[in-house]
Amino acid sequence: RRTSVHAVPGADALVGGYTAQRYDTQRTAERDRMLIVPVVLAVILAILVVLLRSLLMPLLLVATVALNFFATLGVSALVFQHVFGFSGTDSSVPLYGFVFLVALGVDYNIFLMSRVREESLRHGVREGVLRGLTATGGVITSAGVVLAATFAALGVIPLAFLVQIAFIVAFGVLLDTLVVRSLLVPALVRDLGPVAWWPGRLSRTSTGPGPEGGASRKNASAT
Repeated sequence: RRTSVHAVPGADALVGGYTAQRYDTQRTAERDRMLIVPVVLAVILAILVVLLRSLLMPLLLVATVALNFFATLGVSALVFQHVFGFSGTDSSVPLYGFVFLVALGVDYNIFLMSRVREESLRHGVREGVLRGLTATGGVITSAGVVLAATFAALGVIPLAFLVQIAFIVAFGVLLDTLVVRSLLVPALVRDLGPVAWWPGRLSRTSTGPGPEGGASRKNASAT
């Protein structure tokens, strides 16, 4: 143990070597994750609240981003051990993977949900989800596939750190693009309906202030 030398009278010693270096690196990485992850999520949540004018929707989107990250880490741990034969993972890999996946996932979230909000204001919440997904789905999928292929190319470099980063980012981007952003998020928003946009204006209407809603109100007034 590093503290064992403290018991030696008059000793002024420091413990070095590869083991001590790896220990310090691991502890530093753990401390960085405990600080950076909450700060990043809080900043992203604040930006989404301002952009989407809602509280529940940003929480939902941040939760799906976190779910995608943890699912990717779980699959990566199995692949690294049973497919690639790695004895362990670099202590800084989870943090790098988190930064990449959260940044890309939120980027796709903003692109999708800003369009969904525009369509929901005109056609209602549930119809707006379908229209927004139809308009942006092809672009998001194409961008995700291209980005995943680009990061996967790093896997040919004979460095375990780059191979791990390449797999985590490539797999995570594909999972986010093909499953989370294309299926999970639209399904949750459509099932929740107007409640998903609480406490914004969209949460107080089931049809939205579009032309159909306006026509219905005019007919009701005339009746």
